[in-house]
Amino acid sequence: MLNVFTLANGRLFQEEIDALEALAHVAPVWVDLEAPTAQEKGWIQARFDLTIPENIVDDDLEESARFYEEDNGELHIRSDFLIDDGETPRNVRVAFILHHNVLFSVHSEDLPVFRLLRLRARRIPAMIEDAKDVLLKLYDADAEYSADALEGIYDSLEKVSARVLKQDVDDRAAGEALSAIAHQEDLNGRIRRNVMDTRRAVSFMMRSRLLNAEQFEEARQIMRDIDSLDSHTAFLFDKINFLMDATVGFININQNKIIKIFSVASVALLPPTLIASIYGMNFQHMPELTQAWGYPYALGLMVASVAAPLIYFRRKGWMR
Repeated sequence: MLNVFTLANGRLFQEEIDALEALAHVAPVWVDLEAPTAQEKGWIQARFDLTIPENIVDDDLEESARFYEEDNGELHIRSDFLIDDGETPRNVRVAFILHHNVLFSVHSEDLPVFRLLRLRARRIPAMIEDAKDVLLKLYDADAEYSADALEGIYDSLEKVSARVLKQDVDDRAAGEALSAIAHQEDLNGRIRRNVMDTRRAVSFMMRSRLLNAEQFEEARQIMRDIDSLDSHTAFLFDKINFLMDATVGFININQNKIIKIFSVASVALLPPTLIASIYGMNFQHMPELTQAWGYPYALGLMVASVAAPLIYFRRKGWMR
């Protein structure tokens, strides 16, 4: 799908394009391609003389492959954007091309940051003046979206803390807590990756010398926001590790209680087993075997041998 954005009266207006003829009559500042088909890429080439490669959204991590400028002045940037849908958080790669003062973006699925920018640009006049403003506003919205996701992690971990640290935790509750902690750890890691990638992209734009003084100052503010998010992600990693260790510790305590019960039972049953083994011997001269009181005597002795260690363990507090 092709979404074409034009500027009018200081606002950004969106139009969905379904034919080359419709694209020929617009002068966009931003062209957004969501999962574009070969036909739609052909429209871009015919209208803007821009070839979009098949592998434009790849997984290269090298800066030279993700941030570079062509000899004809085209600016190429590949960045990761976060999607936090509450179930499967993920990073989606987006390829940007700045070509003749038009920003082209290519991605595989709709992104919350893009929706947020479209909403703001329609409501706030004079927010965007050119294609570079669009790219900077996307990164600014991305940093804000990451900050909101971090706040969500804080709230989720507070709930886990209240459940794990302020009440008795059984194995079922501990398992649920571990699952929640693992989910938040994964999200926090994706946010950190997203923030690091945004920093690299904004830094590249600042070095490219394409920004005017106002845009350069906005890029510096984005970098300051990203630096503040770094400290939050580091703190959350420490908090997540603490809660993980605490939850695993409670699981170990519950398991130790079960093992202690079996240990006490095995120790308590050792003396009567010894007594039964002694009187189970087939020696001829065992006086108790010929007495009428021999059998109840052996049973009483075994009961006493069980009761004695249990009373001792209870007084020592080992059975609590």
